[in-house]
Amino acid sequence: MNVIVEKKGKVCTITINRPEVKNAVDRKTAKELADAFREFEKDETLRVAVLHGSGGTFCAGADLKALSLGEGNEMNRDMSKDGPMGPSRMYLTKPVIAAVSGYAVAGGLELALLCDLRVMERDAVFGVFCRRFGVPLVDGGTQRLPRLIGMSRALDLILTGRPLYAEEALMIGLANRLVEPGSAKEEAEKLAGEIAEFPQLCLISDREAVYRGFDQDFDKAMHLEFLLGMSVVDSGETREGATRFSNGQGRHGKF
Repeated sequence: MNVIVEKKGKVCTITINRPEVKNAVDRKTAKELADAFREFEKDETLRVAVLHGSGGTFCAGADLKALSLGEGNEMNRDMSKDGPMGPSRMYLTKPVIAAVSGYAVAGGLELALLCDLRVMERDAVFGVFCRRFGVPLVDGGTQRLPRLIGMSRALDLILTGRPLYAEEALMIGLANRLVEPGSAKEEAEKLAGEIAEFPQLCLISDREAVYRGFDQDFDKAMHLEFLLGMSVVDSGETREGATRFSNGQGRHGKF
């Protein structure tokens, strides 16, 4: 299998398993990735996913050797279908964390941008390396990157194709956590496990409000936030949490 799926409790780890080509994604791998995320999305026992690459590399992008032979990834003009890298057009309702080691470049960067959070090893690298070969960003890179780090910084990376190392990635907000080499998967799974234990209706609602409200008029976004929040309150989850707090749980910021 080019993609390996591991389920540990409420956490699903999806691993690109083509280390011999730095986890470059060909047509078959793209389909397996998309199928893995669809399975995660519909499995009600799973709350958080981790996306990872085997062999010390997150993902080197699309498989350009296959492309050069006329066997490139699917290029669906119908945007309701899978993207060239597989899951890149999906709107997932549950959190995903990228465990970034080695290179996350070109389409690999775009897969990392699909995720909510990025746990990055100190010697890992982001980059639009496909700039050198005339391969466009068609898996969300031109849209997600500016939303995460701002247009000026995004254009710097998109136009120059330069490597972005871990310390700078953390400074500009592209990396959320820096960890030691070889530990990204373990640390991302640990973080995923912590997120999976929070009251989920509230967590999913707040996440949805962020994504849906980001490009809306402020007043409309505030209204959306309130409506989503009230659905959580009406569910009883908020009152249950308040009862736990009044009984002494979580005092003084304790998690």
